[in-house]
Amino acid sequence: MASAMFGFVGVGKMGAPMTTRLLNAGYTVCVFDTSREATAPLEKLGARVAGSAAEVASNAETVFLSLPNPQIVQRAALGAGGLVEGKSVKRVVDFSTIGPRAAKSVADGLGAKKIAYIDAPVSGGVKGAREGTLAIMVACPKAVYEDAEDLLKTFGKVFHLGEIPGQAQTMKLANNLLAGAAIALTSEAMVMGVKAGLNPKVMLDVLNTSTGRNSATQDKFPRSVLPGTFDFGFTTGLSYKDVSLCIDEAEAPGVPMVVGSTVRQMLAVTKAIYGADSDFTSMCRVVETWAGVEVRG
Repeated sequence: MASAMFGFVGVGKMGAPMTTRLLNAGYTVCVFDTSREATAPLEKLGARVAGSAAEVASNAETVFLSLPNPQIVQRAALGAGGLVEGKSVKRVVDFSTIGPRAAKSVADGLGAKKIAYIDAPVSGGVKGAREGTLAIMVACPKAVYEDAEDLLKTFGKVFHLGEIPGQAQTMKLANNLLAGAAIALTSEAMVMGVKAGLNPKVMLDVLNTSTGRNSATQDKFPRSVLPGTFDFGFTTGLSYKDVSLCIDEAEAPGVPMVVGSTVRQMLAVTKAIYGADSDFTSMCRVVETWAGVEVRG
């Protein structure tokens, strides 16, 4: 059994199963979340519950973060009662998607206190977090990475993208832009086919054997759209946030995001109609409503 204690701040949809993996590996974990409903199940599994991020950082040398946006990460890391006030923390592994500029800001703030920052956004959803099959994109100094690599493999496959905090964020934003775009375009193509009388399941079979295949045709539509559950596991609000971050980060150095801006607008419409907590596959519901047909198997 492992004996080290780790900290985990933010134990929501992704953080909870990742914390559970640490507990199942025999580690002691000290957790903090503003939601008591989030920490209660983990406490039953043996996690210690702290009253603040600072308390977590006073109990653990390594603290993981999984939080929804840049502002919350900066507050949890550098604000009053944040990790920066911890007495024991030596490195922070940030699984959140916050964009390159926010990652650099947090890295600089923690670095001033001699706390190493590992930029480590993840992809693979709740299923990947639960099963330990996430793609973990990492940016930090090589020596820091080598020291943390085996631990990070607890959660999935690790990719070291560079030594500058923010480089992993750039990779994650690129991934999430493509994931959103795949759903948006697949929705239009599938609705067009159904309106013309095609069988949606046969359409997906053809697409997945053809050049039009993508993550939406291969996974999201069969799992969440054809059955009408729209429950793939990633919210419209988070997808909108990630695509918006991607566009903002790209436009700052002069990279145009013409198609990306359209994807963001489609997510904005979906969020306005179905709410931020709806699944991002609900983009298809918008197109279905406009066209007057449903894509169901």
